[in-house]
Parts: sequence; structure tokens; C-alpha cells
Amino acid sequence: MATPADKRKIVRPTVTLVVIAAVLTVGLVTFANLTRDRIARNQEVWIKQHLDALVAPQSYDNDPLTDTTEVTAPDQLGTAAPVTAYRMRKNGLPVAVAIRSIAPDGYRGPLELLVAIAPGGQLIGVQVIRHNETPGLGDAFENRDAGWLDKFRGLSLTKPPQQRWTVRRDGGDFDAFTGATITPRAIVKAVRRTLEFYQGNEDRLYQDGNPR
Repeated sequence: MATPADKRKIVRPTVTLVVIAAVLTVGLVTFANLTRDRIARNQEVWIKQHLDALVAPQSYDNDPLTDTTEVTAPDQLGTAAPVTAYRMRKNGLPVAVAIRSIAPDGYRGPLELLVAIAPGGQLIGVQVIRHNETPGLGDAFENRDAGWLDKFRGLSLTKPPQQRWTVRRDGGDFDAFTGATITPRAIVKAVRRTLEFYQGNEDRLYQDGNPR
């Protein structure tokens, strides 16, 4: 039969283990929260840099990182998942919407775009913010043909006419990259479809709630 002293010997290590486990749990939770917050801040900085590269920060006075809406249109935005639209305003009036649409048919898989559009449907600019394209070939928009995306500025669904919104090889107005046609074709199509979505949802994009 265990004596009181024996019981104390058993209890003390058990209590110590419980305390250690509790401290470790609290530490892991705290570390996870700090890491998650840091990742979220880095993501905000990352997307804000892309937004600023498309739309001059002095042209709006709201915070587009908080003035957002989630939009869903698989056929036009390239994914069944909701995508984020960042809204920019000046004195409460619309300045631009930047939509994170998807070009699903890139050569090496989907490309995520940031398409900035002014009221009325004119393109302010386009950026590719995520991709898996082949270095030196399909990613020419980042290096060899770094000015290629700039050609979208000022365009709309009527400039050029909608049927010419494709690469020259397909009878359109857009140059392809040397040795690469699939990726530019995918980007042009995705930008056009994003403009089509904007055209059908312009008013609702600037309102609270999610356009469908």
C-alpha cells in the first residue's frame, strides 16, 4: 500500500508535466498568432505595392485594403472561388476598382492578375501577381518584354473591338512573346473577360455587398 510520501513522489512529476505542457501550449499558440499576424501584414504590404504601381496613391483618399468586396463569376473571373476587388475613391466618388482575376489557361497553369479599371470601363493597368511560367520564356512580361503589360493601359472593350481582343496569331491586336503564345493569349483573354465582368457589374462593385 502506497504511503503519503509515495503519493507525493508520483503527484509532483505529474504536476510538473502538466505545467510544462500548459506553458508549451501557450507558447505555441502565441507564436502561431504572431506568425499569422506577420504573414497578414506582409500580404497587405505586398498587395498595396501592386495597387500603388497601378493606381497613383494620390488619386484616392480611402483605404483600398479595407474597402473591398468579394466577387464570384467563374466564367469571367477564371475561378469558382470568390476573388477580391479593391475599391479606390476620392471624396467618396469612384476612382478605380482592382480585381484579382485568374487566367486559368497559362502554359504552366493559372496566372493571377490584378486588373485596375476606371469608371466607364477603361483599363488603368494590368499586373501578373502570381504565376508558374517558365523562366525566360513564358514569364517574358517580367523581364525580356517587361513593357508588354503596359500596352493594356487605356484600352477598353471597344478599344480595340471585342473580336480583336486576342493575340495577332489568332487575328487580334496583341503581340505574343517570342517563342511563347499560350501565356499572352491566356492573359489577354482573362483581361477581356474581367472587363466584361466589370461592364456588367460596375455600379454594384462600388456598393456594399457582393456582386454575383
